[in-house]
Amino acid sequence: MRKLKLDELNRVSVAEFKSQQKFPVAVVLDNVRSMHNIGSLFRTSDGFAVEQLCLCGITACPPHREIEKTALGATQSINWKYYADTLLAVEELRNAGYIIIAVEQAENSIMLHEFVPADGKKYALIFGNEVNGVSEEVMATIDACIEIPQFGTKHSFNIVVSAGIVLWDFFSKMMV
Repeated sequence: MRKLKLDELNRVSVAEFKSQQKFPVAVVLDNVRSMHNIGSLFRTSDGFAVEQLCLCGITACPPHREIEKTALGATQSINWKYYADTLLAVEELRNAGYIIIAVEQAENSIMLHEFVPADGKKYALIFGNEVNGVSEEVMATIDACIEIPQFGTKHSFNIVVSAGIVLWDFFSKMMV
């Protein structure tokens, strides 16, 4: 087996990426504090061609050197918008027809492997602060909550790992 070279990866340009069809998902960052996590979420969102990334509250915005370290240029390709309050992003997304889903450990959450996205629907996936998770105010407004099953002692994935798991699961269920 041979690894592919960069010129064999069929990468699209930023202009081509912006015009291509997107995965009908918005990623919402509720007060994410680490700029490395934010940059990685830009890159992960680019990898799945999500429609948009919503940066809320204390979540830092590009341009910033610490975000770019992990974004590797994805701040140029992903459509993103800043909201002073996550509730404003949720309201705007709901009005645009998105189903609002928190990724959180909560009462009555649906385990990720049991969640079946509906055909033809758009989803806004909310990922919370690295310490406090999705805020209680936002939790009061969601349509559903999904949880990633965990079996170790920590019951806590890094936000970027969580986003990668959830986006892959949604992608595999919706884009087949």
